[in-house]
Amino acid sequence: MKQIVLATSIITSSLLACSCGNAQRIHVSVRPVAPVVVRPVAPRLTAIWIAPEWVWRGGRYVYVNGYWANPRAGYRYNPGYWRKTRRGDIWVAGVWVR
Repeated sequence: MKQIVLATSIITSSLLACSCGNAQRIHVSVRPVAPVVVRPVAPRLTAIWIAPEWVWRGGRYVYVNGYWANPRAGYRYNPGYWRKTRRGDIWVAGVWVR
């Protein structure tokens, strides 16, 4: 189980890191539907759940599963969210903030 969580967090972190370099905002008129996912048990008591995200890839939003992460000293995690604009909805990625 720990190996699956570790592999998922590494893959997700890599995908999110790659997507962060793309500063363009993609507007959609219909938000994609998130699949139902069961959150795995925390690997340790101090772990922070990083909520699932949407990533723009291949001309569409792709769902990326959430994962458990180590907390960062002096930071808190703000999860991603859909923001409504005049041109449609855009996904705002989650970030660590002081």
